[in-house]
Amino acid sequence: MSNIPLPPAPGSDTHVSLALADSVVSLPGGQSVDEIADPAAATSWLVDHDLVPAETVLLEYCQQRLTGLRRHLREVFAATVEGRAPESGAVDALNSALRQVPSAEMLEYTPELGFHRETAHPLTQLVEHALARISDDAAALLTGEDARLLDACQAPSCDRFFVRTHARRRWCSTRCGDRVRAARAYEKKRVSAS
Repeated sequence: MSNIPLPPAPGSDTHVSLALADSVVSLPGGQSVDEIADPAAATSWLVDHDLVPAETVLLEYCQQRLTGLRRHLREVFAATVEGRAPESGAVDALNSALRQVPSAEMLEYTPELGFHRETAHPLTQLVEHALARISDDAAALLTGEDARLLDACQAPSCDRFFVRTHARRRWCSTRCGDRVRAARAYEKKRVSAS
């Protein structure tokens, strides 16, 4: 469950890469919330997003790999929103995560399920598998129809990304929009009182 005091940004429910990019957020007053700040929190985040089994326990190294991927995702999303080339290495980092795991699902058989496809990974490769799935989602987002709708919240203290649900949307949440409108109204009253 998210400890960020904002509703999920539009698109983060369908794009796990967007959810990871927004797993750290700046709040008014210089506060910041990081959903993957330590190994236990990173494990919970991955479990909540169905990327690893519930019994998984991440080490600090794995958590640092996840925060590294988040940094690269934020860079490629920012580059897309700003219409510029991403910083050197960000695309390479996503491609590296994509290459870590074979994409073919194995054919499995169990008496309960019969024949089914399943990605089989030893416990040591769970993080690589999660990073590959997140990177694959980012690649699909950046090359798909939603790429042109990717935007950054325009509220001064917010640094989240979202997929615009309509052309005029400029904020990741109603709360951010209300905060901007309240600041404008306050400034207008202050100027007119002078």
